Amino acid sequence: MENISPALLDWFYKNHRILPFRTDPSPYHVWLSEIMLQQTRVSAALPYYERFLAALPDIPALAACEEEKLHKLWEGLGYYSRVRNLQKAARIVCEQYGGQLPADYDALRALPGIGDYTAGAVASISFGIPVPAVDGNVLRVFSRLYNDPAAVTEPAVKKAFTARVMEHQPPDAPGDYNQALMELGALVCVPNGAPLCEKCPLAHLCAARAAGTALELPRKAAPKPRRLQPVTLALLESPAGFLLQQRPQKGLLAGLWQPVLWEGEALAAGEVLARLQAMGLDTGTAAPEALPAAKHIFSHIEWHMNGILLHVPAQDAPAGCVWASREALQAEYTLPGAFKSYKKLMV
Repeated sequence: MENISPALLDWFYKNHRILPFRTDPSPYHVWLSEIMLQQTRVSAALPYYERFLAALPDIPALAACEEEKLHKLWEGLGYYSRVRNLQKAARIVCEQYGGQLPADYDALRALPGIGDYTAGAVASISFGIPVPAVDGNVLRVFSRLYNDPAAVTEPAVKKAFTARVMEHQPPDAPGDYNQALMELGALVCVPNGAPLCEKCPLAHLCAARAAGTALELPRKAAPKPRRLQPVTLALLESPAGFLLQQRPQKGLLAGLWQPVLWEGEALAAGEVLARLQAMGLDTGTAAPEALPAAKHIFSHIEWHMNGILLHVPAQDAPAGCVWASREALQAEYTLPGAFKSYKKLMV
C-alpha cells in the first residue's frame, strides 16, 4: 500500500476541528485532554477541560489541589480513578521533573494513569517524538483500510496494527499524523453507522470499502459479562441536610461521598431501619418512603439500586459520615454519577 500520510495530512490541515488543546498543545494541556477524553466525547469534555484549567492552570497547581476540590472539578465525568492518577502523576512530575512533563516516551509511560496511547499522544503532539498513539479510532481506520478481520481488542493484534501505523508515520510530523488518524476515525470512519467514505481521503486505498465489508469492521473479542449486584440505599434527611458517607480510599469510587448504602444486599425497609439504628442513628418516627429503583453500569459491575428516604431528627453524624446541606452538596461534596437519580431529590 502506498504511504497514506500525504493525503491524510492534507485532509487534516483543511478539515480538523479547532480545539483548545490543539490551539495550545503544551504537554499539560494535551495530557489533561487525553485523560478527560477517555470514555468521554469531545463535546461533553470541553466544558470540564476549560473549567479544570481555569482552576488548576499548571501541574504544580494540580499537584497541590485538595482532594475534595479535585473531585468537584471532575464531577460529572465519572471514572474518578482518572483524576486521582492525574494528581499522583502531577506530584511525581513536581518531585522528579521540576513540574514539567518529561520529553521522553518511557518516562511518560511510567507515570500513574498514562498508558501507551496517552504517552504516545503527549510525546508526539507536544514534543514531536516519532512514536505511535493508537486508540480505538486508529484501530478502526486501519482495520478497514487493510480489511483485516482480526479482533482489535487482542493485544497481539493491536501490536501488529501499531506496526502498520508506524510504517506510514512521517518523521517530521508525528503529532499531526497521529491526530489526523484520530480525527479521521472520529469524523469520517465513524464507529456507529456507515462510514462517510465519500469524504475520506483514503477511500481509494481502503480494502474494506472495495470489498464492501466496512460495516463489519473492526471486530472485537466478546466482552466479559458484568456482575449484577443489588444495592440498598438509605437517604436520610435531617434539619442539617442529608447524611453522606465517605467510601473507602481504595476500590470502586474510592474516597467519594454517597448516601448510606449496603452493596450486594437487597434489604427490606425494616432491615434498613435496624441497621441504621445499629450505627447509632435515631431513625425517628416518620414512615420511610420507598425510593425509585435505579441502575448504574460500571465497566465490570451493574448496580441495581433500591432503598428508602427517611426524615430524621437533628443529631450528630456517625463516624465516616457528614450532614450536608443542599448548598454544600452543590458546592463542596462530590456525588458520583451512579447516584444521579437520587441526587435530584437532594438538591
